[in-house]
Amino acid sequence: MGLIPVANDQIATVVTALEMLARPRPRPLPNSPLRLVRWPQPDPAKYRTLFRRVGEPWMWFSRLVMEEARLVSIIQDPKVHVFAVVDRAGVEVGMLELDFRVEGTCELGFVGLVPELTGKGHGSWLMAHALMLAWQPEISRVWVHTCTLDHPGALGFYRKHGFVPFKRSVETFADPRLAGVMPAEAAPQIPCLGAPSR
Repeated sequence: MGLIPVANDQIATVVTALEMLARPRPRPLPNSPLRLVRWPQPDPAKYRTLFRRVGEPWMWFSRLVMEEARLVSIIQDPKVHVFAVVDRAGVEVGMLELDFRVEGTCELGFVGLVPELTGKGHGSWLMAHALMLAWQPEISRVWVHTCTLDHPGALGFYRKHGFVPFKRSVETFADPRLAGVMPAEAAPQIPCLGAPSR
């Protein structure tokens, strides 16, 4: 099979879904100066600001373009648990979103830290907390997805923490930098081939 062309105003990525079907054995939580703060009814503007700070380097944009009413219906749903990761000064430096809306299942919707914190062991701390919070008594499956736009170590990171890949798909979408949803300099590792709209 040959290469499939992608229009210059589009981005293509390979998405890998991973799952965990049994609660991992307990182990000590890694040390970190960070802590999790639950946002029970997140303000959409505050949520989007943190979402952008964490995800812009990796082309996270889905929640930036989502209609306000739909976003609120998700992040303020009692079965969606949103947490901010905060440092010692109380500055928000990461996020965790656990989605329990499908019975018996928890999706790690968004898990991430600001770029300045990656590669320093804080990700293992965050994942340990994510799994501890995800595995409620009624849960029999925890899953997550990542893609080739994400941090290069993301897939290996999830596998290291016990997730097993089960599905792969290709996603294409309009480059959000061209529509002004993200600044032109966002995610410089992903070439921008189209001309921005004026």
